[in-house]
Amino acid sequence: PEEKKVSGFVFKVQANMDPKHRDRVAFVRMASGHFKRGMKLTHVRSKKQMAITNPVMFLASDRELAEEAWAGDIMGIPNHGQLRIGDTLTEGEALRVSGIPSFAPELLQGVRAGDPLKSKHLEKALMQFAEEGAAKVFKPAFGSGFIVGVVGALQFEVLASRIELEYGLPVRFEPSQFTSARWVSGEKPAVEKFEDANKQHIAHDHDGDIVYLTRLQWDIDRVARDYPDVALTATKEMMV
Repeated sequence: PEEKKVSGFVFKVQANMDPKHRDRVAFVRMASGHFKRGMKLTHVRSKKQMAITNPVMFLASDRELAEEAWAGDIMGIPNHGQLRIGDTLTEGEALRVSGIPSFAPELLQGVRAGDPLKSKHLEKALMQFAEEGAAKVFKPAFGSGFIVGVVGALQFEVLASRIELEYGLPVRFEPSQFTSARWVSGEKPAVEKFEDANKQHIAHDHDGDIVYLTRLQWDIDRVARDYPDVALTATKEMMV
C-alpha cells in the first residue's frame, strides 16, 4: 500500500445496475498508489490503456463520482464487459493477482428460452451472469443449449427472475443428467486424448476452458484411474 504507482484488481462484477444502458460495474479494490479521476491505467490482460473517467463509490444505494481513491478503497468502474473478475489495472506494471477462486457448482440444470426464437438473447444474458459470477454457464460439446451450474437451489429461481426482469425473457430450467462439473488440466496431448474419448461429458465454460461434466463420483474416480496425466479440479484460479 505504500507504493506510489497505482494498482488495483477486480473482485466483483455486477450486471445491469443501470438497465437502460446494459452496463456492468466492475468493483476494483485499490492495492497501491493515489488514483485520480481521468487517469489512464493499463488493463493487464488486454495490455490496453483505459481512461477511468467515471469511477463511482457506493454507500448503501447511493453512488457518487469518485474524484480520487487510495489503497484499500473500493471503486466501481462502469464498462461494457471489458473488465472481468481477476483483472488488474496498473500504471504500466504487468501485475497479476492470484488467489481469487472460481468454485465448481454442485447443482446443474439445462436452460431454455420460453421463446425459441430468442435463444441468442438467452446466450447473451447467460454470459453476462457468468461474468459476474452469479452462475456457471457451460456449453456442452454435444447437443444444443446451455447447462447452468449453481451452489444453491434457490439460485435457479433468482436467475430466472433476473433474466425475465432485466431482459424481458421468460426461461425454464430443466433437469440435467449431470450433477457436478470439474475443470480439466494437463499437457495438451493428454487433454486432447481425454476429450476425444469422453465427448459426451465435455463442455466449455464462458472463458472457453474445458470442463468435465460428471454424473457420479464414479466418473471422477474412473478418470483418476484411467487418465493419470489429466487432473480434474473443483476450483479454477480466476487470474487471467
